[in-house]
Amino acid sequence: MNPEILNEICIHRMPFGKYKGCILADLPIHYLEWFQRQGMPPGKLGMQLSTVYEIKLNGLEDLLKPIRKGL
Repeated sequence: MNPEILNEICIHRMPFGKYKGCILADLPIHYLEWFQRQGMPPGKLGMQLSTVYEIKLNGLEDLLKPIRKGL
């Protein structure tokens, strides 16, 4: 995993929708599953959401703890 992307998902906020303003890493899995079924947004946001989805799906949230601690 690219450390830059991990850092970004701990800083950037959801720009629209029900969870507008929420840090991407804090989005609930059910919301990410919905995007997975409907199709992720295009571009960088879609890649970031896909990364958060994979992290949460595989129980790897601990990867983000050191990054979040340093923010």
